Amino acid sequence: MNYFIAFKTLIKKEVFRFIRIWPQTLLPPAITTALYFLIFGKLIGARIGTISGATYMDYIVPGIILMSVISHSYANVVSSFYSTKFQRNIEELLVAPVPNWVILFGYVSGGIIRGLLVGMVVALISLVFADITVNNALITVSIVLLTATLFSLAGFINAVLAESFDDISIVPNFILTPLSYLGGVFYSVSMLPEIWQTVSKGNPILYMINAFRYGLIGVTDIDIQLAFNITGGFIVALTLLSLFLLHKGIGIKS
Repeated sequence: MNYFIAFKTLIKKEVFRFIRIWPQTLLPPAITTALYFLIFGKLIGARIGTISGATYMDYIVPGIILMSVISHSYANVVSSFYSTKFQRNIEELLVAPVPNWVILFGYVSGGIIRGLLVGMVVALISLVFADITVNNALITVSIVLLTATLFSLAGFINAVLAESFDDISIVPNFILTPLSYLGGVFYSVSMLPEIWQTVSKGNPILYMINAFRYGLIGVTDIDIQLAFNITGGFIVALTLLSLFLLHKGIGIKS
């Protein structure tokens, strides 16, 4: 019961933190998304036509939604946990009778909630530009939850290992953003030369975006079961790594 209270307290702290500054956390993705849909969907999409039987606007909507979930679930955890380290508030958690898994899941849950809220905002905006009907609700909900969990864990690891504020921006700018854009958000990998199709299949984000796209509009370039296996495998690996880092105090205990 005490663990549940600690877990609930961490979640409340995380949620209130980003809700309190909603003009910085929820408003920017809404504006950016509207620009994506206007420029890529309306202006450019009208000249592209259809991809795999779907209009270009309908095709890019799932990728843009999931890209927003990925970036904001990651950003929430990496910024929050690193700030806790920087301000030395982490010492209060370390001396409290709270197991590492509660600390981890508390921060990760905050990232998941922010990612899902941003995803909902983006999805609502997309309804202005596209007529999206859900093809498979179970796959849609499952993959978005798993994706938010995975990148919340990745953000936690980045925060644990970071030694400065510059370190928490390197991964999003030089790894996460390129992988997201090259994950089939704006195009189908079947349009690429064969060698680049093979290279693209080494990008895990490609599988998540395609699974989410299948859940929404029934179009995919990859096997859905494989997408869930890869996402689940990464979640298990990053969870174990996060717990190991907390147990050893790497990047936390001086």
